[in-house]
Amino acid sequence: MRQDLPPLNALRAFEATARLNSVSQAAEQLHVTHGAVSRQLKVLEEFLAVSLFVKDGRGIKLTDAGVRLRDASADAFDRLRSVCAELSQSGDDAPFVLGCSGSLLARWFIPRLGRLKADLPELRLHLSAGEGDLDPRRPGLDALLVFAEPPWPADMQVHVLAQERIGPVLSPHFPGFARLCQAPAPALLEEALLHTTSRPQAWPNWAVQQHIDPEALRYGQDFEHLYYLLEAAVAGLGVAIAPQPLVADDLRAGRLAAPWGFCETEAVLALWVPRRAADGRAEQLAGWLRAELASQAD
Repeated sequence: MRQDLPPLNALRAFEATARLNSVSQAAEQLHVTHGAVSRQLKVLEEFLAVSLFVKDGRGIKLTDAGVRLRDASADAFDRLRSVCAELSQSGDDAPFVLGCSGSLLARWFIPRLGRLKADLPELRLHLSAGEGDLDPRRPGLDALLVFAEPPWPADMQVHVLAQERIGPVLSPHFPGFARLCQAPAPALLEEALLHTTSRPQAWPNWAVQQHIDPEALRYGQDFEHLYYLLEAAVAGLGVAIAPQPLVADDLRAGRLAAPWGFCETEAVLALWVPRRAADGRAEQLAGWLRAELASQAD
């Protein structure tokens, strides 16, 4: 048999008091009197037939039952606040907020924004850049465009867009360009390779697929983010490794070359959408992204 919940006002009074550890501060936050909060706490204790607070000097502290209810009520009220915030911001004129890494945004997405707007004029897209700190579970973000390996989070609707393909790239300005373009992949063992701390496994994963001992790789300058790594490669500072979509425009323009091609990894580029917030705009965007990536593949 389903148990009825206590009165909502009593739960609100308890949640605020437990969070602030003060009846007076809870009353101030709820814009009611100290006595009103005390009465609601008494109502709640009588409803549950347990003590939730005990006196502690001149203040109060939670009982074991109070701690359990505090944790549960905090989660519940946080979730309610989150959903209410999303609902208040939703609507036909609300933008679709898409998070992605700064590297992906700068090197792939921005050059294609004009085409996206022409193809999907009704989609109001807002882009939010970050490096590993974006979470579509939080309010304010509708989806995340990310390179990742399965398994996927159970609370995400994942639209797989393309298999990740990575490979070494270098600029014609690099002093060893002509020599390396005619050499097999193991020639890179003689180079101090540019690398990024955000993707430390990129070079070793590529080496394994080329039947090269990853321990034999030599590393040169490191960069915090992939965007800086690729800018260094374009400037002719060395050989970098990158996902194919992020260097596709540079390859076509001749700013970079990929003499050894690209190989697939276990990761995919995917659009993650929280199941609670999935809507037709995500499906529409995923379809456009999938088609765009396919048209740009080698």
